[in-house]
Amino acid sequence: MVSALGVAVVGFGWMGRVHTQAYARVPHHFPELSLRPELVTVVEEVPGRAEEAARQFGFATTARDWREVAADPRIQAVSITAPNFLHREIGVAMAEAGKHIWIEKPVGLTAADARAVADAVTKAGVQGTVGFNYRNAPAVSAARELIAAGEIGTVTHVRIRLFSDYAAHPEGALTWRYERERGGSGVLGDLASHGVDLARFLLGDIASLTADTAIFVPERARPTGATAGHTRSSGGELGPVENEDYVNCLLRFASGARGVLEACRVSVGEQNNYGFEIHGTEGALFWDFRRMGELGVSKGDAYQDQAVHTLFVGPGHGAYGAFQPGSANAMGYDDLKVVEAYNFLRSIAEGTPHGTTLADAVHSATALDAMSRSAESGAWVDL
Repeated sequence: MVSALGVAVVGFGWMGRVHTQAYARVPHHFPELSLRPELVTVVEEVPGRAEEAARQFGFATTARDWREVAADPRIQAVSITAPNFLHREIGVAMAEAGKHIWIEKPVGLTAADARAVADAVTKAGVQGTVGFNYRNAPAVSAARELIAAGEIGTVTHVRIRLFSDYAAHPEGALTWRYERERGGSGVLGDLASHGVDLARFLLGDIASLTADTAIFVPERARPTGATAGHTRSSGGELGPVENEDYVNCLLRFASGARGVLEACRVSVGEQNNYGFEIHGTEGALFWDFRRMGELGVSKGDAYQDQAVHTLFVGPGHGAYGAFQPGSANAMGYDDLKVVEAYNFLRSIAEGTPHGTTLADAVHSATALDAMSRSAESGAWVDL
């Protein structure tokens, strides 16, 4: 039997749109799911944006204040895609109102924020899913299985990279993303949070780390109107960039493996260059998000001059079979969010967490806080 689930989306920038599209698509890719999301309310404070979302996607109502969602009995689940500094307040309030939450990373600005939302979810007995979408790539699932099966021996070291140019232009507007009070730790929360989640998903807990950070574009022009995404602004009053453009971090895992995690939001010439190289005593694995369906695999007993072959993921890897019937058919970013939506709705239907949880968000945020402390002190920090 299929039941309707009233959902709301709080914040309708690009990520709010992605969540909405995922809700619309999830029944087509996962028809066995016993819940069907119904778009009840979209919340957005920018004038006209919520109304346009309602016209395009079919939300029944619009609102300017997220508190209306918390009080609405028609709504059982909420996507929280508002700016980072609102995540804790909205997340806690929605959980306390008995709403299941699908919240984007980072969950607030600090580990304390993430922990507060996680505690509220646990206390309320609702489900909470977090937007660490890259672990949903079928090639990442394949890599995890190969590591667990010992196919590359004992993992010795890993390099995780997240390079992007979304903030590289010096005319990028000085939005909330670049303020410490509202944007938190800059590229740490935006990109390195994904790297921490991938590291833990693939290799287990991080025991300690040391980090270095930098700001490479120290000033930007303040926007003169409403912004969405990474808007440019020129001619406005210049203000300081308060949070990090770049982080480089050395990792020590509980397993004994070593790692390097590097992230940058101002890398000219790099568009979503996200990926990893994982080395073991008998082989290695290589993944590039821009070639999402391919996993480089080296395994065997040759050691020196051992070949690398390309594994094209297929229906046997992760959730690939819900999207394509045969190997090497391409999947995209939005498909990863559909998988995330499925895990969220399945968690609600079964009363058991599936996919990324608030506990994962707390682990990631704890590592980000440790990076910040390490960058200030120059010391190793235990997690």
